[in-house]
Amino acid sequence: MQTMPAHAAHHDDREIETLEEFDATVSARGTLAGHRVQAVDLTDRTRELLTTDTAGAVFLGCAMREDADAKVRADGALVFPPVPGLPFDPYRGLVYSPDELFASLADGYEATPDALAYAWFQRTKADRDIYASMLRSVHDDSVSDALDELLSGARVVGVMGGHAMARGTEEYAGAARLGRELARAGFTIATGGGPGAMEAANLGAYAAPFDDEMLTESLELLGKAPRFTPSITQWAAAAFEIRTRWPQGGRSVGIPTWFYGHEPPNAFASHIAKYFANATREDGLLARSNAGVVFLPGAAGTVQEIFDNATPNYYESRGEPTPMVLVNRGHWTEKLPAWPLLRSLAQGRSMEARIALVDRIEEAPEALKRLGG
Repeated sequence: MQTMPAHAAHHDDREIETLEEFDATVSARGTLAGHRVQAVDLTDRTRELLTTDTAGAVFLGCAMREDADAKVRADGALVFPPVPGLPFDPYRGLVYSPDELFASLADGYEATPDALAYAWFQRTKADRDIYASMLRSVHDDSVSDALDELLSGARVVGVMGGHAMARGTEEYAGAARLGRELARAGFTIATGGGPGAMEAANLGAYAAPFDDEMLTESLELLGKAPRFTPSITQWAAAAFEIRTRWPQGGRSVGIPTWFYGHEPPNAFASHIAKYFANATREDGLLARSNAGVVFLPGAAGTVQEIFDNATPNYYESRGEPTPMVLVNRGHWTEKLPAWPLLRSLAQGRSMEARIALVDRIEEAPEALKRLGG
């Protein structure tokens, strides 16, 4: 069974991201000097803030009472106060969970934090306001930091593929079995976090601890709401029904973006690193897939990901080339002939031994193991 490192085991021990960490640090060290406190509500920790040295500390989006605020500033701490009226926290210390992004789904998808953040993005992205773009950048940087902490030490396999793959199809079932097999082999699955092939792979990882029957029944239930159009609410509700019936599923990561706002995140990824900037998200997803990437049939986005992944493998700019497995010979040699170009690029370079084309999705895990040595 795949393990994802417990949060906070590896992050900089000067970073404080929860109230528990705050209390532990104050009692063990007796000082907050030089620490970074990130998005922790400190309104009930006034006494501690008034009696503890905070020289050189940085408080990012931490609510605190006025006297505490004045005292830590007088100590020489930097205080970035919480930003009122935002549908997201730019200083967040952890990645998102499906429950967090889909809170209030019962009132319709439009009421969820995910939809509200997208609406804010739509309103602000056109007006070129430096303040709004700075908040987006700070948010995305916080998410990247949290994702690095989460994945520290994990063997991550990326599964790429289009959002058009509908629930209830044989392709979707195959992508789910792929995710399940890779998760059972000890890999952490990372996807683009959206619908279609991405959701199927995250579902597979979620299904890893359960028997075959669970996956069969889940696929059947999901088939009743095959696409996220016309109703995202119904599409997401079907996924939460499965999570309620089979709680405590396997863990995996989804890395979606509000840039494609019409495309909701899927609820089967236990951890969701959602970004405003699509370029940051694309590059980050591939850079973190340190154990290789499986490319299922997709369109322009998946083609872009193939070559975004091939470039650092070609130049070895991230070290040793990582395995690349393309699935579906007809798709990648005739419909969108990315494979011949990839093979020509790889010729005579060390990445040549790390690329494979397989016909069937069932062959992908074996190919990945073979290429990974």
